[in-house]
Amino acid sequence: MTYCLGIKIKDGLVGISDTRISAGTSTTIKKKVLVLQHDNKSLFIMTSGLRSVRDKAVHYFQELISQGIVYDKMYKAVNAFGEQIKRVAAEDQQSLLNSGYRFNLNAIVGGQLANDEDHKLFLLYTEGNWIELDEGSPFAIIGNSGQGKDILKRIIDPDTTMRQALKAGYLSFDSVRVSSNDVEFPIDIVTYEKDSFHITEKRYEQSELQQMSINWNEKIKQYLDEMPDNWMDKIFTNK
Repeated sequence: MTYCLGIKIKDGLVGISDTRISAGTSTTIKKKVLVLQHDNKSLFIMTSGLRSVRDKAVHYFQELISQGIVYDKMYKAVNAFGEQIKRVAAEDQQSLLNSGYRFNLNAIVGGQLANDEDHKLFLLYTEGNWIELDEGSPFAIIGNSGQGKDILKRIIDPDTTMRQALKAGYLSFDSVRVSSNDVEFPIDIVTYEKDSFHITEKRYEQSELQQMSINWNEKIKQYLDEMPDNWMDKIFTNK
């Protein structure tokens, strides 16, 4: 399973992806984020689904770019990646079904290209179609969302800062991690500040962020104790 999160706010984009790949009883670490940037072109692609399908679609897309195809708007790049998903489906879907596997690949694509007036974030489906995320739906999780949506729904809005978004995003990931055996560190984080045409990418190990998880757990207990509880008196009346 996978956990990939994309957040869009006024100041930019935040993406978080775990790296765990499970196959039966074995697990490995594989990168699930592709970053492409050059001049006034910056985009990232995060994927969930069958690894073989993901690798093939990504290679096909990278080949288009290496052949000199230039996309000046994000929706055109997303269309092109969606076409590669359809191409892989046409090639492999039946053989996967014959082997008992369902063709499955979802993606979050974010960035800003030369003729985009603003940074963009898209959710791309297995069928190759997509939706653009906006103020009404400022984030998307693909893979195992688990308990990860609740904190984002409470915090994320267009005016959320980049730092707030990243903190909330990490706590979302951590909530899924502690309730699931197939989402785990290390995590890859990408950030894009509006109109910068530069994506920053960083990998974090659990040891680097463990204290934040500990602090969060302690704060939850503290805030719980501080909440008014006089409404419980009728239930916990001393006899």
